[in-house]
Amino acid sequence: MVFKRVHNTGMNYCPDCSEPLHEKVPEGDDRLRHVCVSCGAIHYQNPKVIAGCIPFYGEQVLLCRRAIQPRYGLWTLPAGFMELGESVSEAASREAAEEACVRVTPESCYTLISLPDLSQVYIFYLARMAEPQFHPGPESLEVSLFSESEIPWDDLAFETVRRTLSHFFSDMKKGAYLFREEVLKLPKTA
Repeated sequence: MVFKRVHNTGMNYCPDCSEPLHEKVPEGDDRLRHVCVSCGAIHYQNPKVIAGCIPFYGEQVLLCRRAIQPRYGLWTLPAGFMELGESVSEAASREAAEEACVRVTPESCYTLISLPDLSQVYIFYLARMAEPQFHPGPESLEVSLFSESEIPWDDLAFETVRRTLSHFFSDMKKGAYLFREEVLKLPKTA
């Protein structure tokens, strides 16, 4: 039995039998897990999936100014945590409807960005808007279409959004939108 520290998940008790959990590497596994020695359940902790889209109309992209933490007041693409029972593209459509009151049909997966230090995976879809009709949902202070020169680059909420928008406008100039997969590591702090 090997004991090491795992990501702090806040799990202290087994959700199946309420007994205390122990951190150990189960037989046949290669990493530390939350294990209940009472009922034998192994509780796997997996990354959170954030699904979103790039709603665009012509050469403009729809951005939302956040009305919630984290990053209150900064701009982002509509995106959020995927819910149980929905596909990634359904989650992206739902988030666009919730945050920008815009109806979109995701066309293709555009960026997949892993943030292993935060245990998150971001997936953004291309989503052409049929009409420029939108307004802020409860999680947005305002919503607006931006051309590349109008993007509030210094006021973007997340690096995943910055990278996705940079790729989008670069690809728009080339006339071909290429799928990209990246890994972002958090900067080391002193």
